[in-house]
Amino acid sequence: MVDALLQAAPWWAWAGFHAFVFLMLALDLGVFNRRVHAPSVREAAIWSAVWITLALIFNGLIWHAEGTQKGLEWFTGYVLEKSLSVDNLFVFVLVFRSFQVDLRHQHRVLFWGVLGALIMRAAMILAGTALLNRFEWMMYVFGGFLVYTGLKMLLVAEEDADPTQYPLVRAFRRLVPYDESGGHERFWVIREGKRFATPMLLVLITIEVTDLVFAVDSIPAVLAVSRDPFVVYTSNIFAILGLRSLYFLLAKMMDRFHRLKTGLAVVLAFVGVKMCIAQWLHIPVQISLLVIAAVLAGSVVASLAWPAEQDGAE
Repeated sequence: MVDALLQAAPWWAWAGFHAFVFLMLALDLGVFNRRVHAPSVREAAIWSAVWITLALIFNGLIWHAEGTQKGLEWFTGYVLEKSLSVDNLFVFVLVFRSFQVDLRHQHRVLFWGVLGALIMRAAMILAGTALLNRFEWMMYVFGGFLVYTGLKMLLVAEEDADPTQYPLVRAFRRLVPYDESGGHERFWVIREGKRFATPMLLVLITIEVTDLVFAVDSIPAVLAVSRDPFVVYTSNIFAILGLRSLYFLLAKMMDRFHRLKTGLAVVLAFVGVKMCIAQWLHIPVQISLLVIAAVLAGSVVASLAWPAEQDGAE
C-alpha cells in the first residue's frame, strides 16, 4: 500500500499536503475562530472564497507538475466532490435543528468533523483504489452501485428522518455515560468526579456517520474520474475543507435549491454508467466535466426559476 502511494506521488508531496492542511485548520480554529461565535454571511463568503482559491492554486500546481490530464482529473474530481458534498449540507441542517445546536457552536463541531473525515476518506480511497487496481471487475460493482443510488434518489421520495432516533444515537445513549444537560460547549463534562458525554459529542458522532454514509457514494464517483490516490484524496479533502464555510453561507438558503438533489442523482447515474461502459467506450474527462457542470448548473437554474412553493401548481 505504501508503494502504491509513493508511485502516485513522492513522500514529500503527501507530507507537504498534510502539513498545509493541518496548518490551515490550526489557523482556522486557533486564530481566526478562537472566539466562539456565529459566522456572518460575509465571513462565510470570504472563507469560501479563500478555500476555493487555495484549491485552484493547488490544482494549478498539479497541472504544472503532472500535465493537462492529471490537472483535468483533479479539477473534475474537486467539482464532483464539491457538488455531492452539498447534499451533506441538507443533512447538517437537519442534525443541528434536531439537537438544537446554536449557530455559534456549529462551526466547532464541523471543524472536528473535518479531522475525522480526513482519516475516514483516506482509508476508503486507499481501499477503493486497491480494489480497482487488483480486481478490475470491481468497476462494475462501483458503477452499478452509483447507478442504483442515482435512480433511487431520482425516483424514491425520501422523508426527513429524525437524527435523534438513529440506532447509533440510541445505542450511544445507552452504552456511554451521558448528560443530556451537558450543553454544546464541550464534548465531555465532569459531574461528581465522573466523566459524562454531552450532546455536543453526540452531534459530532452523528455528523461523522453522516459523512461516512455520503462518502460511500462520492468516493466511487471520484474514482470513476481518476485512479490516482493522490489526485482523488487531495481533491476530496479540498472539497471537504471548504464545506464548513459553504454551510454557513448557504444554511439559510437550502430550501431554494430543492431541485439540486435531482441534479446530483443524474450526476451519480451518469458517473456509474461511465464506469460500467469504460471497457467499451471511453468518455474523456473533459466530456465528464462538461456533463457534470451542465447538469448541476441546470438544477440550480431550475430551482431558482421554479421555487418549491410552485411545485404543487405545476
